[in-house]
Amino acid sequence: MMTAAISTGMLAASGAAVGLSIQIAITIFVLSMLLGLEIITKVPTTLHTPLMSGSNAISGITIIGALLAAGVGGWLGGTFGALAVAAAMINVVGGYLVTDRMLRMFKRKR
Repeated sequence: MMTAAISTGMLAASGAAVGLSIQIAITIFVLSMLLGLEIITKVPTTLHTPLMSGSNAISGITIIGALLAAGVGGWLGGTFGALAVAAAMINVVGGYLVTDRMLRMFKRKR
């Protein structure tokens, strides 16, 4: 959720350079945070681990968006873009570690 909020905020901030006002950018950022919180809290705990595996693809898209935002937004976009890339990479690596641990639980013991 944090990664999506950061990258959405970055895309909104970089959008300020192409015609979005700062109020619209902040509105998009806040709405994305609230939507992410709402979605995360509605997921049952038994589904968190399998969904973590699927969220790695979304984090990959987030990394691409953060890289694009970092190149367009000047120094502010570059700073927040770098933070978004770092947060997305933490999410991707953590997702793969959780998925690997889950898959090891189902292997037969020899």
